[in-house]
Amino acid sequence: MVRKKLFRKVVKLVFPQELIKKPVTFRMAKKYDIIPNIRRAKVTETVGEVVLELDGDEKNVRDGIKYLKKQGVVVEPIEGDIVD
Repeated sequence: MVRKKLFRKVVKLVFPQELIKKPVTFRMAKKYDIIPNIRRAKVTETVGEVVLELDGDEKNVRDGIKYLKKQGVVVEPIEGDIVD
């Protein structure tokens, strides 16, 4: 069985207050068959910021990002390494 190499995109997500308690990333991951890996997160009562690695088929990852934007999440690409 030949395994296809996963595409990886690292993004910073900024959630507005009304989306903080909603399972937006879970729905995106399930709908588009994406493996999310939380690298960093900061959540307050008014805003949520999460740095995620998104692994999956390239088209699915790109469609998943579009889905997040459509829901009202600000998505910023991150290039290079993430310091833990």
